[in-house]
Amino acid sequence: MARAQLPTIRSLRDFYAFEQHVKTANQNRGREVPKEWYAFPVFYFANHNAIFGHEDVIPYPSYTEALDYELEVACVIGKGGINIPADKAEEHIYGYTIFNDWSARDVQRREMAVGLGPAKGKDFANSFSSYLVTPDELADRHTGRPGVYDLEMVARVNGKEFSRGNWKDLYWSFGQMIERASQDVMLYEGDVIGSGTVGTGCLLELTKGQGSWLQPGDVVELEIERLGILRNTIGEKK
Repeated sequence: MARAQLPTIRSLRDFYAFEQHVKTANQNRGREVPKEWYAFPVFYFANHNAIFGHEDVIPYPSYTEALDYELEVACVIGKGGINIPADKAEEHIYGYTIFNDWSARDVQRREMAVGLGPAKGKDFANSFSSYLVTPDELADRHTGRPGVYDLEMVARVNGKEFSRGNWKDLYWSFGQMIERASQDVMLYEGDVIGSGTVGTGCLLELTKGQGSWLQPGDVVELEIERLGILRNTIGEKK
């Protein structure tokens, strides 16, 4: 079976694994990429209870003026394990799905200036496409790196293309992400691992943090080749 319903999410770790996005985000802050980023894949824990699906309305938080989308791919763990080596990680992946890591950029910026976060800046919504696509469905596009495929990724706002990248551009593979996440920690069935944003995959990158943000009524559509489409509409501001 190539497709399955997305299971109940037990935990959500979101990595920061596309180098182009990391470089641009740091340039926008007037700094170089920290050397530590190249030493190991890093992640934060997202709110696995604030989950939305395809065609759901995304609530516009009352506390932000800078709502952004993020074009990502995520994998769902199908077999638990601890200290999983990167070259064995694919044995633990049940399937892949499209992931939108919604962000309140103004709040995120202020929180991270303190040295913690993101927290409230990403606390309000995470959306996923309706189905998981199992690895056998993608096998002919495998790059030879664990959990990395040659598949196009696109984002549109109100029908206009804003972002385009490719899954294969991951600096850190899903194998390496899972190895890091499972180091001395048990991963369980239903845990989700996010890739982080593909290069050009958010308004923060495209506008250098100064441009137009999402507005109520905007329709955001993420598409990943073979994985389908994730479409959401932005709700009215509270």
